[in-house]
Order: sequence, then structure tokens, then C-alpha cells
Amino acid sequence: MSSLTTAALGRERCVVTLDRASAPRIVHYGEGFLREKFPEGTRVIYPPPPLDPLPNVKQAIRQALARPEGCDPLFALLKPGMKVVIGVDDISLPLPMMRTPDVRQEILEVVVDLLADYGVDDIEIIVALSLHRRMTDAEIRRMVGPRIWRQFWPERLYNHDAEDPDGMKVVGETRHGEKVVLNRKAVEADLVIYANINLVPMDGGHKSVGVGFCGYETLRAHHNPDTLKASWSFMDPAKSDLSRKVDRIGKVVAEHLNIFTIETTLNNKMYGRQLQFLAKNEDEWSGTDEMAFKALQWTLSRMPPAAKRAFLHKIPAEYGVTGVVAGRTEAAHKKTLEACYRQYSVPVSGQCDVLVSGIPYLCPYNANSIMNPLLVHCTGLGYFFNMYRGQPLLRKGGVLVLCHPLEDEFHPDHHPSYIEFFHRLLPETRDSKVLEAKYEEQFARDPTYIQMYRRGNAYHGVHPFYMWYWGEAAMHHVGKVICVGARNQRVAEILGWETASTIDEALGEARAFLGKAPEITLLHHPPIVIPDVS
Repeated sequence: MSSLTTAALGRERCVVTLDRASAPRIVHYGEGFLREKFPEGTRVIYPPPPLDPLPNVKQAIRQALARPEGCDPLFALLKPGMKVVIGVDDISLPLPMMRTPDVRQEILEVVVDLLADYGVDDIEIIVALSLHRRMTDAEIRRMVGPRIWRQFWPERLYNHDAEDPDGMKVVGETRHGEKVVLNRKAVEADLVIYANINLVPMDGGHKSVGVGFCGYETLRAHHNPDTLKASWSFMDPAKSDLSRKVDRIGKVVAEHLNIFTIETTLNNKMYGRQLQFLAKNEDEWSGTDEMAFKALQWTLSRMPPAAKRAFLHKIPAEYGVTGVVAGRTEAAHKKTLEACYRQYSVPVSGQCDVLVSGIPYLCPYNANSIMNPLLVHCTGLGYFFNMYRGQPLLRKGGVLVLCHPLEDEFHPDHHPSYIEFFHRLLPETRDSKVLEAKYEEQFARDPTYIQMYRRGNAYHGVHPFYMWYWGEAAMHHVGKVICVGARNQRVAEILGWETASTIDEALGEARAFLGKAPEITLLHHPPIVIPDVS
């Protein structure tokens, strides 16, 4: 039976309605888990089963380079003496990190060999991190593998620097006046090859070069409250204002740069054999699954927070590569989107009054770091709320229940400007438009934060504003946010959330707020699931 047939059959079992005999459900709770009984009639949405991976990834890469979408094969674009820049996604993808070899390593090894065969030796590899933190030496080495590391680090393999005054170059403007300023090396290269990972449909496409190699002046054109408030369903780029603006910028980039895109898709096999029970319907657990969960709970309960965090971040995902497509950006990305939906989408009938979601220990912005309160906000209201196509899973005015310890803890080296934003700005106002008008540029131009971004491993000074803006659509849609298990009441108050000790208590508060017996949905993720809500 093919993987597509298996996935189609498994998808029918992704939406489960609980009855009195249903087992308690497992819900992510930061660096731990909750296990609670949900009311009869609760709808639980599980991720689809993982598609089968490609049997030979490097062979698939070579075939994609030889038969690209919308352009000549890569070898036909090469000539001796040309300058080539290879861009790669940073550590924000995939989540968690994939077991080695990372697919970016496999792409780089194939591409570098091909370039050498055609006499191209002027090559630089740039980690396209935009305003994310610089990856450490160890993180880059793990991603690209020892061979590429030895050959290119550090002179020809390095992090993009959006604040290097000599390293950025104006490309032009869109017809809407949006400035396009990109990495100078990429702009002046004869050919830009971009190797990406598409974990969800909002990745890749014009976002790769147009965002990965840009700086604040370009990013602010679409990372703002108005755009993100209007960007319903980030999982459907055709209906997202954010995607439309990124595409406008991308078209300007494509007019000035010669770009050859290599896009990859992964299955959602996040958990290895020892943790695979976390993706299963709890009613189907075996005795072995039960023992494995209890062992995991016992182990985590005896670790101090820092050790628990380090332990979880070191567990690689068992992702398999399901597709490789190359060529011109728009033509290649169309096929990538189709592959993403094949893996992640689940048909769901109707909205709900209460949406429950566990917030795990990891998001795109805290790899090897701390899940601080702003990242909890971004994950819950920015990403998980928007994990849908069609219409929001939660009805207008409904209650969003998030499960997380919600402690006042920040990584001072990775998220320094987050601390000031959270403790100085949010107590003054949670209004994104006021924050944008009064404080955003001040943080973006702050010389201390710029130096910490350029010389350390800090996210850019403006980055916490984007984390807050990501929740803009949800903040104007939900009637109430309740955090289950919050250990710091003041943190919840700053975010504008209410708290509850247990999920049962939160559901009682939701029932009182709504004035009726609510229809409840639990999003049983991660791994990723995209409900197609009819």
C-alpha cells in the first residue's frame, strides 16, 4: 500500500470525539506534560500519520537539479569564474532539529560537487537568518556537516548580518513603495542558490531570499500590526496579506537576482521509537506506551529546569525527507505547497467555542534556549491559532485555552530586548499600534541591541515586537485567553490572560464566560496539523 493511501486512511482517524470511556489526553505543558480527562463530546484533532520518506535523498536532490521547474538544469547555469552565493535556512527550522545528516548538509554536498565539476570555485555559503540570532559555530557545523565545515568555515561560511553597513545593498522598491534591501554578496553574485526546509506552507517561496537576506527596512513592510491582523490563515498563502507582501518583494528580488531555489519537504515523524506514543490516540496505547510515558514523566520530574531543557533540546526529530523540488522560485514553491498539504491537512467540520492547545518547550525562536512568555504568546496566538485553512477553528469571541507554566524567565544572551519589551513596554500598553508608533524604531536602532545581534547571539532589538504582532489576528478574534498551570500570575496579567489551575477549571471558566455548554476542541499537537475547517 502506498504512503499516500496509508495517509488517506489514517486521516479519517485524525478527528476523534471523546465519550465517557475515553482515556485521559496528553497535553504538552512546556518542558512537561499534562494528563487530564476531557468532557464527553470533546473533539480531538490529531496530526496525520507521516508519509514515507524518499529512499535516497541525495539522488532526489540530483534529479531535482537536473530537472528543475521553470528553468534550465543547474549545470547549464554554471560557468567557470562566476560568483555563487548559497543561502541556507537557519536553526529556526526544522523543530526539533532533525537527526543528522541534516537535509541542508546533503544539498550542500551535492551542489558543491556540481559547482566544482563545472569550474566554479568562488562560492560563499550564508546562513540566511534575517533578524534572528547568529547561529553558533557548533550549531552551524552540525547543520552543514564536517566536510562542508572544513572546506568553507569561517571565511566562506558565515551568518548573514543585516546591520553591516557595508554588507547590505538597495535592490529597489515595490510599486507600493516597500524598500528592498538585501545582503550585498547575494545581490552582486552571478547566481544565488537557496536551500530551504519547508515545515509549513508559510515557509519557502519568495520568503527564502526576500526575508532571509533582508534587514529591518524591508522586514518592517510586512512584519507590522496591520499586515498580521489581516493575514488570516497563514497556512493558506493565497489568502494571507503577509504572503502577498512577501511575494511583491520577492518579485523585485527576482528581477535583479538570478535565483535557483532548492526546496525540501519533510514528513511529520517528529518522535522516534521511544517517544512515538506521544503522537498516538491515547485510547490505542499499549501497556508499553503507558510504561514509556510514566518513565518519561518520572525522568523529567527529577531534573532541574536547565537540565530538563537541555535534555529535550538534544533529542533530534526522526523527520524523513518526502520531496525535493528545484528551479525558479514560484514554480518550485507551487509543488512544495502541494506536498505540505498532503502531509499536514486534516478535514474538520465546523468551528468550536473553546480551543485547547498545549504549548511545548520549543518554537522557531528558542532553539537551544528558553521558551519565554513572549514566545508562548507568539506560539499560542500567533501560530497555533492560525494553524487552519478555510476559517478559524475557534469561533469569533470564543475562548482559547493554552497550557504552559508561564514563568518569568528569559535567556539574557539570546533575547535581551525581549526583557525590556516585556517588563517596560507591555505593562504600559498591549496595543500593537501604539507599540509600533512609539517604540519600535527606538528598539530597532538601539546601538547596544545592534551590537548584541552583530557580535553575540542575540535576536535583533526589534524582534520582540514581531513576536507580539504575530498574535494580532487572534487578539482581535478571541473573547478570552486562559492559561492552565501558569506559575507566575503577574506574567499572565502582563499578557492580558486569565489563569486556571487545571484544564477542567479552565473549561468551567469558559462555560461561565460563554453562558452555554461550549463545543470543545483539543488540538493534539505537535507534530504539525493543519485543520481544513469547513
